[in-house]
Amino acid sequence: MNKRLIHGIHAIDTAVRNDPDNIQIIWADGGRKNARLQQLLKKIKAAKLPLQFVSTAELTAQVKTDKHQGIVAEYRDAKTYRADYLFDLLDKLQEPAFLLILDGVTDPHNLGACLRTAECAGVHAVIAPKDKAATLTPTARKVASGAAEVIPFITVTNLKRTLQDLKKAGVWLIGTSDKATQSIYKTSLQGSIAIIMGAEGKGLRRLTEEACDFICSIPMAGDVSSLNISVATGVCLFEAVRQRA
Repeated sequence: MNKRLIHGIHAIDTAVRNDPDNIQIIWADGGRKNARLQQLLKKIKAAKLPLQFVSTAELTAQVKTDKHQGIVAEYRDAKTYRADYLFDLLDKLQEPAFLLILDGVTDPHNLGACLRTAECAGVHAVIAPKDKAATLTPTARKVASGAAEVIPFITVTNLKRTLQDLKKAGVWLIGTSDKATQSIYKTSLQGSIAIIMGAEGKGLRRLTEEACDFICSIPMAGDVSSLNISVATGVCLFEAVRQRA
């Protein structure tokens, strides 16, 4: 896994609460008496994480900024993959591809929940745009409950091009939209497929929707018009599991 430095009270507090196992060491300014920093230091000591006290100048030199708020940590990132890994993966598969594409999901809680569901459903990889989308933050990894370390999370710089390349590789693109008239339950989800879920509140982007082979929806019986993105992802993925069993 990749290591990186994170700094600032909020960033490190989030990592301590949600993902302490991936914190390698924490350095804190021993001379600062800031109340928020002191509260965070109590949490760090209670969690028995490696902690060293250093000078302000040493912290600034480490992260090349004086905006560190008196605390820096070495954090182990979950591994992410690029588009070339995706097509190597497809070439090696001994069964029809089963992929999940998240078109701009921005909430790390939702990303983590989608990763966890995808791993449970047997999805081979989760794909997302590199920009303007949630990444594997400590919160996302916490919600994923270990799935972020198991299922390949592939970030791509140009989702439209990736979709075109997937189609050339024989993968059918199944988009989802609450405006679609075709039910997910009447859509064939067998063979090599990628199920594409849109962003919270916005749905699929126009270019993504245009690239899809089919657009389908989850029939809704209640008064609420839509499901949370992670719940909708679970419904779609496990309908595919049912059909592919």
